Amino acid sequence: MKRPHLSGAGFPLWSALAGALLLGACGSSTATDGTSAAAAQQTLASTSGAALHRDGAFMVDADNRVVLLHGVNAVWKLAPYYPPDTAAGFTAADAAFLAANGFNVVRLGVLFAGVMPQQGVIDPGYLDQIDRTVQLLAAQHIWVLLDFHQDQYNEKFQGEGFPDWAVPSQILPNDAHYGFPLDEFLSLALNGVYDQLWTNTSGIWTQYQAAWAGAAARWQNQPFLLGYDLVNEPWPGTLWATCFEIDCPVFDAILQKFQQQALAGVRSADTTHFAFFEPQQLFDFGAPSRFGKIDDAAVGLSWHSYCSAELLASTGLPDLPDCPILEPRTADNAATQITAMGATSLLTEFGASDDLSDIGRVTQLADQHLVGWTYWAYKTFNDPTGGGQAESLFSNDADLTTLKAPKADLLIRPYAQAIAGTPQAMSFDTTSKVFALSYVPRTSTAPTEIFVPVRQYPNGYQVSVQGGQVVSAAGATLLQVTNNAGVSQVQVQISAAASAAAVAGR
Repeated sequence: MKRPHLSGAGFPLWSALAGALLLGACGSSTATDGTSAAAAQQTLASTSGAALHRDGAFMVDADNRVVLLHGVNAVWKLAPYYPPDTAAGFTAADAAFLAANGFNVVRLGVLFAGVMPQQGVIDPGYLDQIDRTVQLLAAQHIWVLLDFHQDQYNEKFQGEGFPDWAVPSQILPNDAHYGFPLDEFLSLALNGVYDQLWTNTSGIWTQYQAAWAGAAARWQNQPFLLGYDLVNEPWPGTLWATCFEIDCPVFDAILQKFQQQALAGVRSADTTHFAFFEPQQLFDFGAPSRFGKIDDAAVGLSWHSYCSAELLASTGLPDLPDCPILEPRTADNAATQITAMGATSLLTEFGASDDLSDIGRVTQLADQHLVGWTYWAYKTFNDPTGGGQAESLFSNDADLTTLKAPKADLLIRPYAQAIAGTPQAMSFDTTSKVFALSYVPRTSTAPTEIFVPVRQYPNGYQVSVQGGQVVSAAGATLLQVTNNAGVSQVQVQISAAASAAAVAGR
């Protein structure tokens, strides 16, 4: 649930609804860090781009290292449903910017409406257009998560995602005129359409499965493909009231069955890369999810974390007290759910505003849970169901020099991209600038690699290691550590250099 555009008569109604429920629940190739596109090459983690696999809750690379991901969403929701090759869209300069600033994953929108604009017919031209962005990212060693994105089903209901032919012929009079996300709560027509989706009216599940099969066939051998996000923020339809902050096992069972059929489409072409299930949309605000065990070795949970911060950001009002309650609850719910599923975990949406307190809380929670993330969103991309320019990393999508510095200071942060061990703890104090990592060594053919941004350490950094050795050059943006033989734990601490003249990275 991206931050809604709240205006006019709709705002008081949604504000009251959200407040009651939440309180009751209690063009340039130069990166703005002063790094050039060429500098991005210095931050590329030493990985082959071969498919990651799951080891417990973690994603593991071909060198047997645990991989953590920090990145962004890039979802173009307007027809023709792919970002254009323009400064305001996505170009090689964007991919270089992301790599230079330590972002190693992008959740890339691939809409069902684009993949199958006519019933039963895959559009290879659309896949070609998406592939342009995939190749730009892969060239920078950035993992790509292909996301069948939808919000409010279709443009007829002020949303996007499902093609026109997938709108049922028998629907109630269209009363979807409240905007996102109010339509989900108030529109009888939209909720009726979702009800027909979940009852598989007209065999729509088979067409959705076929669309995923076509996408997976196209990218099954793609280097730096993370995998497939099977559906974005599935709305429960008229069952939504049973799913707000309480269990809704009936709908969860239906939703699991729907996504397992989509998974079958993926696995008909690609048996290797991750497939991520998503819980029902109200999970984003602290509701639990009750998926059962998924019999698949490469399955993940794609989950989102939002609260009143996103709902109220455009008003200038302070956050409601729900955020420090709901965000930890959502993270705990995700941890419980991946255990039940037998899955890995990725926080694929949060932020969606310029609310620094909210962004800081969620990134800290992600570190505590040792889970990767993709911030919503890289650019606004004229998001029809979003909150305007506040979502973006930039004040102007077409100008990378307009990076919002306070937001960047929270998101462009040191973190372990690849760990030659099983992580125990990772943290970064944004005030003291102290980064800490501890892990239990595991057999690996490559070193631990930690992204250390100049943004956080403009005068260099110093590092202390217990149980290992620094093997990268002094001041390297990608700090490399090898494990000492026979140790039971490795601890790494990074802090700002004592002075501008200090030798960094040693």
